[in-house]
Amino acid sequence: MSKDNSGSIANSDTPIPVVQIHPADGSGPRTPDPEHGSHRLSASKLKDKLQSLGDDMSRESTSRMGDRMINLLLAQVLPSEDHSSNSSSDGSYNASPQVKDRRSRTYVERPNFSIPTMSSNFRRFNSRIGVAFVFQNRLIRLFTWKQPTQTLSFLFMYTFVCIDPYLLPVLPLACCLFFVMVPAFLTRHPPPPTSYPTDLYPIGGPPLADAPTIKPAPEFSKDFFRNMRDLQNCMEDFSRGHDAVLQFLTPLTNFSNENLSSLLYIILLLVSCSLFLVSHLLPWRFIFLMLGWSATAMGHPAISELLSSPENSALISDAENEGRSFLLTASKKDIELQTSNETREVEIFELQHRALHDQSGEYEPFIFSSSPYSPLSPARISGDRPRGAPFFEDVLPPRGWRWSDKKWTLDLLSREWVEDRCVTGVEVEIEGERWVTDLHYEVLDDGERGTKVHRKGKSMDVGEQEREVLRRTWESGRPSRKGEWRRRRWVRMVERVGSGGVGTV
Repeated sequence: MSKDNSGSIANSDTPIPVVQIHPADGSGPRTPDPEHGSHRLSASKLKDKLQSLGDDMSRESTSRMGDRMINLLLAQVLPSEDHSSNSSSDGSYNASPQVKDRRSRTYVERPNFSIPTMSSNFRRFNSRIGVAFVFQNRLIRLFTWKQPTQTLSFLFMYTFVCIDPYLLPVLPLACCLFFVMVPAFLTRHPPPPTSYPTDLYPIGGPPLADAPTIKPAPEFSKDFFRNMRDLQNCMEDFSRGHDAVLQFLTPLTNFSNENLSSLLYIILLLVSCSLFLVSHLLPWRFIFLMLGWSATAMGHPAISELLSSPENSALISDAENEGRSFLLTASKKDIELQTSNETREVEIFELQHRALHDQSGEYEPFIFSSSPYSPLSPARISGDRPRGAPFFEDVLPPRGWRWSDKKWTLDLLSREWVEDRCVTGVEVEIEGERWVTDLHYEVLDDGERGTKVHRKGKSMDVGEQEREVLRRTWESGRPSRKGEWRRRRWVRMVERVGSGGVGTV
């Protein structure tokens, strides 16, 4: 079976270069064949050319391979969606409340997440994080008493600082001198070897080496993989410490047991208030001195082995359990909490409308609004239409609450809520359906509707105009007409409900 491979080569009209290997002794033809476009190279030259080409390709391929490897790794474990914004896709009127995310781009403008940027930043970070791990290893050796003389020297320095806290600003300067500048000077001016006379190595001579510079670790070098190993272990240590702290503190402080958390809150509040009064009387130098010596001594191998023995571990566990039991018993005895849900009364106003010129027409249902849309309300004066829901079923309870009553109840005390809100220019029904209807007054000056009323040469605001028209209408004996809006108040009980949310870090 044969296949048509005519389309496999794009430039089929150009000659294809052919590399031929000939012996180094010169036997055989050496002139290039113009018909076939071949180039003849010796074996040694071809070997050198292929080696140089291979080195260049290996460097490029290594970098590209590293980029692809890290990109594929991040693509598997990280989502590709952008979760940096807090915008909600739910456009409903009464959506559930959202928890504020202080890491969102709403608060701080930062670049969005992308896998290539994450890969590049990770490689740059991993190449430069080695100094932090060197410092971490030195601290571990210091506090685990690998060299007791160094640990004791640290304790003596810590003692001096605790006795005289004014020495604390000297520490960063001394660390810069002895741990940064002295090693750099010794690199340029190395000390003389002990096997030769010192006269041959004058200290005041010219520098014998270049100034030390800190360079990032090359990618896929031994130091680069060591940094990745240390970063892996550091992440595991942080995860364990984070989980241990949350396991110990969360049950005490998250009010899952409200009696226990309330008792702990009261204790912390009393201690805080007491420290405000007696903090200046406490021997803080001695306290920090004892804490530092105790924490450092616990890292000694002998003491660590003694504390990790089964007897001491059981003793510490029993003491912890007794402490928690004491707090639980005290919280149940002394703390009383309200078990019933909090209830409130919510209101809604049923608004009906009819045209002002249609005196014989009936009022038609318009909307259920949270405001009564009174004649002197800001929305009414500015000409805004009332806002709300067209049906009772569309009215939702407030966020974090639920209905405790089965249905809405008409407020029969219509005069009371009108007087509480100081609503004027309305007619109140104290019997029947309890409608509160707008009143429309005729302007008596010139018969033109909308003319301003003046008193003693001064212009009056809308409220004064309303009261003046009402007074003059009453004195003239002319009745007023009902306005275009009427409303009545409905009430319903709600109770608070728990959110049941889980916090994230």
